[in-house]
Amino acid sequence: MADRYKNIALAASDTDAAQKAAAALKERYEFVPLSDADIIIALGGDGFILHLIHDIMPHKASIFGMNRGTVGFLLNDFHEEGLIERINNAASITLHPLRMTAQTEDGQKIEALAINEVSLLRQTRQTATLRILVDDQVRMEELVCDGVILATPAGSTAYNLSAHGPIIPMKAEIMAMTPISAFRPRRWKGALLPQNSKVTFEILDPEKRPVSAVADIKEVRNVTKVSVEQDTSIKINLMFDSHHTLEERILNEQFIN
Repeated sequence: MADRYKNIALAASDTDAAQKAAAALKERYEFVPLSDADIIIALGGDGFILHLIHDIMPHKASIFGMNRGTVGFLLNDFHEEGLIERINNAASITLHPLRMTAQTEDGQKIEALAINEVSLLRQTRQTATLRILVDDQVRMEELVCDGVILATPAGSTAYNLSAHGPIIPMKAEIMAMTPISAFRPRRWKGALLPQNSKVTFEILDPEKRPVSAVADIKEVRNVTKVSVEQDTSIKINLMFDSHHTLEERILNEQFIN
């Protein structure tokens, strides 16, 4: 079916736009089941792509997404024609997820992976109170806030940017730690950390000020301690048209008002 990729699968969200696009592609091309694929054509929006990545990990198939959603930052433009040529000429980027390990008040230890970010969020009207450690060294004794985000370069233009965090180029090999409505220290704007750092958040008053932890699409409530570090054993390959790569998109975002 293709020069570089012999087994191509198709995945689509359940929206009308994605289903209509999937039907059109099925008339033009042949597809294999997801389990047999070495590349997956994904139709939907950014949320669908994140769910798909989490559903198939640690599948080694590459993903070539085409936007049938709204923003489509992690996807290419949709065209029925020339799909095989686009795949063969596409540029690939490899992402390593963040692995979140969350401990809860009832003694559970829950792990989850994040492509974009790990977020700690207050659960009630009262602010969260956190202690922050980087590589087991206390860096902030107390942060009083609505929450805090630890974002990858791929996720730096998502929730992190909305919280006034920095956009990170893909090759920078750093993470952004961005507070959400910091109350004390009031003027703290966050930090940039090496991508291989281990970050630990300790919840200082979990009974009075409960906190939830979210790794992309998985939420863990009533946490007491959350550790986050990059998992280089897992590789996620995303493919983009060579004239509009993810690296180019993130770089360009820095010059958009």
